[in-house]
Amino acid sequence: MKKITVLLAEDHAVVREGFRKMLELEPDFEVVGEAQNGREAVAMVKKLHPVVVLMDIAMPLLNGLEAARQVMAAVPATKIIMLSAHSEDAYIEEATNAGARGFLLKQTSSNIVCQAIREVQKGTTFFSPSVTKRMNHFNPKLTGRAGALKKNVAQLTSREMEVLQLIAEGNANKQTASELGIGIKTVEKHREHLMAKLDIHDTAGLTRYAIGAGIIESSVQLTIV
Repeated sequence: MKKITVLLAEDHAVVREGFRKMLELEPDFEVVGEAQNGREAVAMVKKLHPVVVLMDIAMPLLNGLEAARQVMAAVPATKIIMLSAHSEDAYIEEATNAGARGFLLKQTSSNIVCQAIREVQKGTTFFSPSVTKRMNHFNPKLTGRAGALKKNVAQLTSREMEVLQLIAEGNANKQTASELGIGIKTVEKHREHLMAKLDIHDTAGLTRYAIGAGIIESSVQLTIV
């Protein structure tokens, strides 16, 4: 039997261990790797070419949504199932726009997770039952604040998204430059472009925006009010 290879992308070691143990009980699955942040996930997908990636939305350095976009650009055959503790419409739409074939809430039962992996491997889509029920009434043209966030996020380049996340996580320009392997002047230029595109002109505002857009979790920056 040819096994379905799976990569786990989740920043919490306990959660990754739980998923690994669960999947190892199934004879048709093989966990080929574990990533603890989005950038690591992209690199491992390029190297290992797993059939399916279980990808957490909220991860450090590079969030799951941007990681999914980069995976789809590099290895489009890989199927991504997004994991989240939240089921807001904006999260679901951004996940599908990023190329995810499935969306599961983290509290989903093990049999549903296994079913999702098998379904997306076959080329179909799969969503948590509660999400599917809500999607029957889903309006893809989000209005209000969520729609505005989606429109602005779409204007950002992949590199600008990376810089935005690192800034929102509290990294100074020097740290951001080191993390991305680029010059400080380049980081400063990206910061200028971000502020101009989003019409936000301070770090606190960028952080609040990143939280609202689901790029980072609110717990990352507790000092921002």
